[in-house]
Amino acid sequence: MLLKTKIMKYINNQLVLAILFAVSTIGFTNAQEIIKDSVKTKKPVYAAKKQKVDGIVATVGDYLILDSDIDKSYLELASQGNSVKDITRCQMLNSLLEDKLFAHQAVQDSIVVKDEEVKERMAEQIAYMVEQIGSMEKVVQYFKKDTEEDFRSELFDIIKTNKLTGEMKRKIIEGVEITPEETRTFFKSISQDELPVFGAEMEVAQIVVQPKVTEEEKQRVINRLKEIKAEVLAGSSFKTRAVIYSDDRGSAANGGFYKINRKTQFVKEFKDVAFSLEEGEISEPFETEFGFHIIMVEKIKGQEVELRHILMMPKVSDKALKEAKEKITLIKSRIERGEISFAEAARTLSDEKETRANGGILINPKTQDTHFELTKMDPSLYSEVSNLKDGAITAPILDDDPRSGKKYKIITVTNRIEEHTADYAKDYIKIKELALKEKQIKAITKWTNEKIKETYIKINGEYQDCLFSSNWLKK
Repeated sequence: MLLKTKIMKYINNQLVLAILFAVSTIGFTNAQEIIKDSVKTKKPVYAAKKQKVDGIVATVGDYLILDSDIDKSYLELASQGNSVKDITRCQMLNSLLEDKLFAHQAVQDSIVVKDEEVKERMAEQIAYMVEQIGSMEKVVQYFKKDTEEDFRSELFDIIKTNKLTGEMKRKIIEGVEITPEETRTFFKSISQDELPVFGAEMEVAQIVVQPKVTEEEKQRVINRLKEIKAEVLAGSSFKTRAVIYSDDRGSAANGGFYKINRKTQFVKEFKDVAFSLEEGEISEPFETEFGFHIIMVEKIKGQEVELRHILMMPKVSDKALKEAKEKITLIKSRIERGEISFAEAARTLSDEKETRANGGILINPKTQDTHFELTKMDPSLYSEVSNLKDGAITAPILDDDPRSGKKYKIITVTNRIEEHTADYAKDYIKIKELALKEKQIKAITKWTNEKIKETYIKINGEYQDCLFSSNWLKK
């Protein structure tokens, strides 16, 4: 997306700083979010200060910010693939001040972050640092710590603070919604010559044929899950068994842990079981489109449930895989002969429930509409459709999805949209998202200004010369 207006730049820059999140997936990024234009300096305070003695540069409530925390933030931001060459230490400190303010208030509001979540993230960060610097010993020396234990302890605290920050931000904006009228008002407030330009896009449809699994194989999986449940009830660790046996690779390393609420994007069957259990209870095996599961609820906190689960996917035979390929090849031939349209074939013959009713049209997981911007399209999908001519269909593609197993699919491009200036009717979803982001930013800004007034904050030394976007110096 190419944005050419001041207001659009403001929205996107402030969003990176304040409320970057994803529904994956999941939550706020742990990187310190820095915006070059949001903080200026009276005197240059350079990024590389390796010889400077580490000391306290700021205090926010019960939190201290050390000079070395700024160094760690540079490395953390770089670990996310971002350039840090133009970011000043004042800008980095501004971000840290905001994080500490959010974390301080999160503690006041009794928001809890589990230690195991922190340890998992810490392992990832340390692996990156060792790769960049050379060894664990060099990492410890770089950050001027006496021992690896001291370094790990401090990094643990930093990551936990970041997670508290994310949870606090989420809490601030969770009730922020945008109405159609607010969206229209937002769009009308942008002058015609300053409207954003959206890049070239396409709409894509697919038909999926899932290999059939035998009833005997399904029963084998069910029986194994029942055995695991019995082992846990006899005293074994559910977490350990999730690590060893779960086919959900996204959660297995974390012992199958998820924290969900009613709005979390999980399949209905999974949420129905999760919210039917009491604390400490383990479900019977149940089926979703991904396979068979058992769930153990660890904690219920209001509308949130903390749980662990084990997923086992029944194995597909070579015979079933061959039959699936033959079926989708026949579907492709019927479409190409004109016996049936692609959309009708998707509605009546596809095994993919999410796209079947919509004629096979894919939904962009990032925008929740049907448009895929070419420059932001998933590389694997782009490689499959980029050279397709209008009306053409790909050859059968074997897709080995780590979540749902092997399946065959065929894909076609149903619509191509050239680069264009924003149109309210055609681009309503994108415009609504921009309007919502602006409203969320205003909510966070208002919250921040109010909490600065009532929180103890002190900036030390040369950093008092920074010109911050918020009134951290309370002048």
